[in-house]
Amino acid sequence: MQKSPEGPIREEEALGRAYDARLMRRLLAYLRPYRPKVALAVVMLVAASGLALVGPWLTKEAIDGAIPAGNHRQLALLGSLLIASLALAGALEYGRTILTAWIGQNVMLDLRAEIFRKLQGLSLSFFDRNPVGRLMTRVTSDVEVLNEMFTSGVVTIFGDVFTVVFIMGAMLAMNVQLALVTFAVLPLVFAAAWIFRSKVRLAYRDIRVRIARINSFLQERISGVAVVQLFGQEPSTRERFGEINDDHLQAHLRSITYYALFFPLVELLAAVALALIIWYGGNEALRGTLTIGVIAAFLQYARRFFRPIQDLSEKYNILQGAMASSERIFRLLDETPEIVDPEHPILLPQPVHGRIRFEDVWFRYDSAPPESQDESSEKSRSDGWVLRGIDFAVEPGQRIALVGATGAGKTTIFSLLMRFYEPQRGRITLDGIDIRELPRRELREQMGLVLQDVYLFSGSPRRNITFGRNWIGDEGVKDAAARVGVAKYVERLPAAYDQKLGERGSNLSVGERQLLSFARALAGDPRILMLDEATSSVDSEIEAQIQAALEELMHGRTSLVIAHRLSTIRGADRIVLIHHGEIRESGTHAELLERAGLYAQLHKLQFERSTAAA
Repeated sequence: MQKSPEGPIREEEALGRAYDARLMRRLLAYLRPYRPKVALAVVMLVAASGLALVGPWLTKEAIDGAIPAGNHRQLALLGSLLIASLALAGALEYGRTILTAWIGQNVMLDLRAEIFRKLQGLSLSFFDRNPVGRLMTRVTSDVEVLNEMFTSGVVTIFGDVFTVVFIMGAMLAMNVQLALVTFAVLPLVFAAAWIFRSKVRLAYRDIRVRIARINSFLQERISGVAVVQLFGQEPSTRERFGEINDDHLQAHLRSITYYALFFPLVELLAAVALALIIWYGGNEALRGTLTIGVIAAFLQYARRFFRPIQDLSEKYNILQGAMASSERIFRLLDETPEIVDPEHPILLPQPVHGRIRFEDVWFRYDSAPPESQDESSEKSRSDGWVLRGIDFAVEPGQRIALVGATGAGKTTIFSLLMRFYEPQRGRITLDGIDIRELPRRELREQMGLVLQDVYLFSGSPRRNITFGRNWIGDEGVKDAAARVGVAKYVERLPAAYDQKLGERGSNLSVGERQLLSFARALAGDPRILMLDEATSSVDSEIEAQIQAALEELMHGRTSLVIAHRLSTIRGADRIVLIHHGEIRESGTHAELLERAGLYAQLHKLQFERSTAAA
């Protein structure tokens, strides 16, 4: 893969074939719901192309017939027909433009909706492999390129082809010898178009590569602007951006140079064709074998003939970009979700008790099949396993704390329980049923999750708490907010529960955002609560509120808590210590301290650290 100063050139910048019949057939399938309108657009296109023949023919009739005969009435009729043909052609072009734009926009609507549905259904492992920026490009830029193809590319190409064919037919029907003389410059035109196409292809690729570099540089430097300013790197950053920006400018100038050469060259060849018509047609007119009206008609046909050839070369870029974008879009649409509902799902018996069991669960994030090996060997500790032989049970209403170093696998246990990923070995059960046999929606409806990195949406507190669960009424929203202690913060906002929040809840403090995420998790009255470092980013006052609320909220619910601060989980029914993906110790706080093992060492370190800080 080619390297750039900012990293490898990704698939967004790669160019495929200019035309791929397989991709085109798949693209055209999106026009099926709009077949009547597409047919009407084609009819209007053919009619407009046919009207391009009328003007020159009327000119010939006027020069060869009406003017020599002094027929004023015929001249008026021919003039009126010319105006009418031009007006009709303009109306057809207007209608065709509106219609094709409507079709293109609706195809974009359908395609974006399909891509979004696909993204919603893909497994988390897909998002681990694909940056958000790349996926955003699929839904926005790539779809927009296809819209340009449907509205300005394919339709215009067909119109240009029809125009060229009709004019060639009219010229051959009018005078074969003069038509062949006019076509003598076509090999040179096609050669120029071929060279232009190859050069513009490379220039087009260079521009996309440089745009990608600019986007990458901007994203990194804007996201890290605080670090840039801290180390006083504004001048060097501006200088580097200037280099990348200038590189993009030079790529654009190269493409402009090719256009600046190609179009005047085609104009020159068109002028040569006009000169040949005048030379050959004039000589034939002097001999009396050709009329002046035919020469005048040919001059008009020739000028109209070369214009669509120029357009066809220019539309090459649109077609090429559309093929590249469609290939990337269809690659996304062809992705198969790794986590799917079973063919014959089992429904949870009601009421749900919340009994959880992990049975010899092994998991690794890459899905390569594990080698046959001794599970206790040192090799098993370095081959990518995140969890190894996890086996524990949580009874209904129990409060279990998961502790261990960062990277031990605690959060992965949550992800497996919610079936965001599948274990390679072992199984997980809820009330005795393998969670792989349950519908994902029903499984996840039983769970409330609060993460360390709180994610709120830019809607109101009410919408963040309900989050599409319309059955949670106004009282349910207020009750959940009150129980976690966020109600007093929300109600002091100007619009209270209907206050518009900033991006990710930016107009709330960190602690208020965490409390609001608590309310969201608890509003649905889940049977299972999962708290991942839920109090790690709040001050002592709000943490005390949360701890007080948790004592009530966890009563009667199965609760799993991940915490680095051991002081917050002393009251847990059981503490499970995970080390390098394995359960090393399990018991109550007092039992684990008495064993003087890893937990006791961890507790001693934290106690000494907090004493020193005090």
